[in-house]
Amino acid sequence: MDFLMGFVADVLSVPAVLVGLVALLGLLFQKKPASDVISGTLKSILGFVILSGGANMLVGALDYMGPLLETGFGIRGVVPNNEAVVAIAQQTLGTQTALIMVFGLLANLLFARITPFKYIFLTGHHTFYMAAMLSAVLGTAGLDGWLLVLVGSLILGGLMVLMPALASPYMDLLTGGAGVALGHFGTFGYWLSGTIGKLVGDREDSLEKYQFPKGLQFFRESVISTSLVMFIIFLIASLAAGHAATTELSGGQNMLVFSLLQAITFAGGVAVVLYGVRMIINEIVPAFKGFSDLIVPDSKPALDCPITFPYAPTSVLVGFIVSFLGGVVSMIIMGLVGLPVIVPGLIPHFFVGGTAGVFGNATGGKRGAIAGAFVNGILISFGAAFLLPTLGALGFANTTFGDSDFQVIGIIVGGVGNAFKGSAFAIAGVLLLILAAVLIIGTVTHRGSKEGKKAA
Repeated sequence: MDFLMGFVADVLSVPAVLVGLVALLGLLFQKKPASDVISGTLKSILGFVILSGGANMLVGALDYMGPLLETGFGIRGVVPNNEAVVAIAQQTLGTQTALIMVFGLLANLLFARITPFKYIFLTGHHTFYMAAMLSAVLGTAGLDGWLLVLVGSLILGGLMVLMPALASPYMDLLTGGAGVALGHFGTFGYWLSGTIGKLVGDREDSLEKYQFPKGLQFFRESVISTSLVMFIIFLIASLAAGHAATTELSGGQNMLVFSLLQAITFAGGVAVVLYGVRMIINEIVPAFKGFSDLIVPDSKPALDCPITFPYAPTSVLVGFIVSFLGGVVSMIIMGLVGLPVIVPGLIPHFFVGGTAGVFGNATGGKRGAIAGAFVNGILISFGAAFLLPTLGALGFANTTFGDSDFQVIGIIVGGVGNAFKGSAFAIAGVLLLILAAVLIIGTVTHRGSKEGKKAA
């Protein structure tokens, strides 16, 4: 049983395999020729492998910057890291996590079938992370056995349709109705960024429209502009850390050469991610039609946050930098008021902050991108700090989740657990009532919105 659950968890937590499986089933349901089935399936998997390779390049470059900033500017504190929390949780909660993930996927299909939220969440690793977080926090609240798995699975399945629905209006605006949704558990921050963008800016004043003087036209190429901006950031961090620290970290490379190579590696990672995303969209959307027509008519695949990057590459870079600045400001405030100090993690600020910049730009142009990403940086910093007490009870005192949905859901579940401590069925009932209320309110709002559009 443990072997089977481990195998299922491994398969379903790998995005490339999960998306490839959906593409395979979709093409088979459409009764496509064998050559099309093989080609579409392998290209879908290959697109995610390429995307993952680009993401690894990005992470590798940013992993050098963290120690440079820590040494150069004396940054100390808790660094949010989803993978670290999940790794610790798996030591004692591996079976519960696997069961919640499997039944959560089934609950996703159920909710997509019976509600207006026709989204199939295909970001396998985030599904796995949320399952791990729910198993840990529900266990601390006093649930165990079948009750823990049932409640965790229903909450997970609900989130897998609700989060893409929350981002849907902005995704449609951004992609022009490309037929894909956002499946990433940083959605509350993206929604907030898009909402702020509408309030503070004009979407016609897009960052992507800015024209450079003739002699600087090369800046319009995102790979070139990203390389130069990241070179400046790496060089500042290296100079602040000093010659000795940089030499040790780089293996003896010259500071200028090291900074340039890491900047170009980062930019190359961005280019690879964009290529992988385009391949995924080209293959998964047509293949998904057969899958959705049979199981959930009119459904959309909800994919990882880099799916937004090709639509506004300049906004991604601006969002990353501004979100990181929001994290730095938050860190200073935390130190002054006595909260646990959250050190800005470069990985969440790039992927989550960059996506927040894209959403803010889509609704409010350059002002929306800057304001939305900055608020996102503050949100994921303070959210990480407020989640720490809940995770601390599990022995995770030195790390926390870096994305907003994990933080918000963890704080809510932990708060309900504290309010009804000692009564597992009361905790389960309250959490399921909250989930049901959100689904009902969302359904009524969604239907009212659709009827309003038809009337207009």
